[in-house]
Amino acid sequence: MANTFKLKTLDGSAIAANTSSTVYTTPSATTTIVLGLTLTNISAATIYTTVLIDNADGDNVNFLKNVPIPTGSSIEVMAGNKVNLETADLIKVKSDTANSLDTTMSIMEQT
Repeated sequence: MANTFKLKTLDGSAIAANTSSTVYTTPSATTTIVLGLTLTNISAATIYTTVLIDNADGDNVNFLKNVPIPTGSSIEVMAGNKVNLETADLIKVKSDTANSLDTTMSIMEQT
């Protein structure tokens, strides 16, 4: 198995409010380990964010739901934990405020 470390980002400066945006989709024949996930408020007010895991098996769940992030702040979601993703699983994010949420995700893909 080959292990490849990658950085995935999503610029949220032009995304409408309450729109789920895909940060990452696991490629075929790949297992992915999410090592870090940072959400940053780039707006002038507190925002409420949600992180979704859309599972290829149909179990679509909230990983985080309506978490407040104050103006100019970031939260690091993983804090030493890991999430394993299988082929076709997705990580999506959304904010209740337009143009407000930048996302940075560190992963390791195993092929």
